[in-house]
Amino acid sequence: MGYGELMIRSYDAQTDRPQVEDLERRCAVAPSKRALLFTDTMGDPICRIRNSPLYNMLVAELDNELVGVIQGSIKLVTIRKLFKDLTKVGYILGLRVTPIHRRKGIGLRLAQKLEEWFIANDVCYAYMATEKDNEASVKLFINKLSYVKFRTPAILVNPVNKPMYHMSSKIDIVKLKIEEAESTYRKFMASTDLFPNDINNILRNKLSLGTWVAYQRGETWCDFGSGNGGVPNNWAMVSVWNSGELFKLKLEKAPLTCLICTKISRFIDSFFSCFKVPSIPDFLSPFGFYFIYGVHLEGPLSGQLVRTLCQFVHNMATMSKDCKIVVTEVGGSDSLRVHIPHWKTLSCPEDLWCIKALKNEDNNLLYECIKSSPTTNTRALFVDPREV
Repeated sequence: MGYGELMIRSYDAQTDRPQVEDLERRCAVAPSKRALLFTDTMGDPICRIRNSPLYNMLVAELDNELVGVIQGSIKLVTIRKLFKDLTKVGYILGLRVTPIHRRKGIGLRLAQKLEEWFIANDVCYAYMATEKDNEASVKLFINKLSYVKFRTPAILVNPVNKPMYHMSSKIDIVKLKIEEAESTYRKFMASTDLFPNDINNILRNKLSLGTWVAYQRGETWCDFGSGNGGVPNNWAMVSVWNSGELFKLKLEKAPLTCLICTKISRFIDSFFSCFKVPSIPDFLSPFGFYFIYGVHLEGPLSGQLVRTLCQFVHNMATMSKDCKIVVTEVGGSDSLRVHIPHWKTLSCPEDLWCIKALKNEDNNLLYECIKSSPTTNTRALFVDPREV
């Protein structure tokens, strides 16, 4: 294939939407022994980046056929080891190339064009996330585009089932006002890697269901904005994002054991509900999910408070018609993971995040930072719900 045949341009919602949706369906391919999660964007292919401060989708056309897409977003964040102040970063996601046109350099061209868009908008670093066993993605970004391994966070998934968790009477859970949530995040998480400068926009977004804190009953929580702000000795905080309002997921090509378990679970749920046996959600029909973000804890006894908050969110999710899972993502060696309820069979213990300096003067700084910081992956990480 000659590159002269390939045209890469920005996405046009009026003319490209049907082709992009069709491309997404055709790219929904997985090895025969693995289940596949199909994403239904509900008629809005750029729904995953639409809430970002600045975003773009590029499409690749070959002989008047749309054969590839890629998405990117830009924001200001904290990267503690690289800058004392904020830095502008670009996030890459949604790279798709139709199966019959793979291995022709289309994915490479799309990624390069998106990097050019980042550079034109004064972005210092680009980063992306992929499964560590996604050989094609790893080869493209690390071997061809010179990205380097940055973090390996864990994606923790907990199915939403009944009965609901019993909430301890010894723990108070309070929903914060948006202004108070923002000031708390800026006070306690502003130095966390990839903490977004526009946290206020995230918290005010209609998809953000709220921010809650938990602490031992008998202690008090004071609003920082009042001038007399203070926190208990042990406390924890989480926020919740309703990703199901943006897109739905559906399990396809599921293993036979999964199908059998789902059918049996439906039978038990229908005829033996009085026994209160936890059921497996119906993953074979389109479903939504809640994403827990901004998880923070303080104090030696705060682990149980994180668990209680996660159980509280699970109970919230049971009241949503199509929310079947609760998801969160934490740093790879983050001690938080032991306190967050999840099923190992549904979770990913090691996602792969890679980063690249887009300005020559930042390249050596990035390399030295990663080389000299073996504890990079143990630090807390802020996962932006707009990029899930």
